[in-house]
Amino acid sequence: MNLGNAILPSTLLGILPVGILLYTQGSLKPAELTLCMILSLSIIAPVTWFTVAVNDWKSVEYAIKDVNQLLGLPELSDVSENVSLHTFEVELKGVSFAYNEADGDILHGIDLKLPEGSFTALVGPSGGGKSTVARLIARFWDVREGTVSIGGTDLGKIPLSQLSQLVSFVAQDNFLFNCSLLENIRLGRPAASDDEVLAAARAAQCEEFIARLEHGWETPAGEAGGKLSGGERQRIAIARAILKDAPIVILDEATAFTDPENEDKLQHSIVALTKGKTLLVIAHRLSTIKNADQIVLLDKGKIAAKGTQKELLETSPLYRDMWQAHIGARSWAANSGRKGETAHV
Repeated sequence: MNLGNAILPSTLLGILPVGILLYTQGSLKPAELTLCMILSLSIIAPVTWFTVAVNDWKSVEYAIKDVNQLLGLPELSDVSENVSLHTFEVELKGVSFAYNEADGDILHGIDLKLPEGSFTALVGPSGGGKSTVARLIARFWDVREGTVSIGGTDLGKIPLSQLSQLVSFVAQDNFLFNCSLLENIRLGRPAASDDEVLAAARAAQCEEFIARLEHGWETPAGEAGGKLSGGERQRIAIARAILKDAPIVILDEATAFTDPENEDKLQHSIVALTKGKTLLVIAHRLSTIKNADQIVLLDKGKIAAKGTQKELLETSPLYRDMWQAHIGARSWAANSGRKGETAHV
């Protein structure tokens, strides 16, 4: 396509000298030479369209290939009858998982228990498998080896519709539909009344930025929530989770895009959301999870250490290094914000 765009506009450069030569030899009349030059310019548009069409056809070909690949994926098995769960304890036993068999396992023999009503944090270097563990609990995929269970019942024996009511998953980057903000929050529990939706929004600190919008609660979120900032989308997603009131809550760095002024308020909202629930938090800012009941350090798909903040600082060099790096980064950020001072790393 680029080659065509480069060559086609230069057709006149070839037609003009050859035409003049033929004219001087008496093969062309002035009118015929003029017609040749006009035709050399008019052919550019249809040929350019052809190069664009070929490019579009290839795009369609690849799109169809990707769609067929998606449609060809095996479906998760499902059961029809709801199961009775007496506890909401989550347990992973010997879990290994690979997104692609050719690339090898992402997780290797993970054994992890999340007691009912506890606060568990997953930390570790990027690529360690933290988000994968969280998504396996929500059953985005089935494990290759081992089992994931809730209340002692394997996830494969729990209907997907029931599982979706048991687990609230708040991702780092959340998808919003192109409808009003009120309806986007109501997706957490479609039968909820307007008062319940507004109460959830207030708890998630949504009222402040919604009040600045011209149409308020009826403001469309835009395609994929494009009209809102990352922090605003996160607050809408947390409001959904508060409204849903599921017994198991998974937060994948749910305050990553929140500005410092609102982070403290949002942390209080998350505390209210997760009170008495089984909570799993994937954290990059270690200060947000220092009070967790257990902190699980994942490294290269394996559990490298497990314990409270105090225990890990005493026994895990990797966690200690991560904590020192986090404290150093916070100190640098604080110093860099002071007028007239120079920040040092």
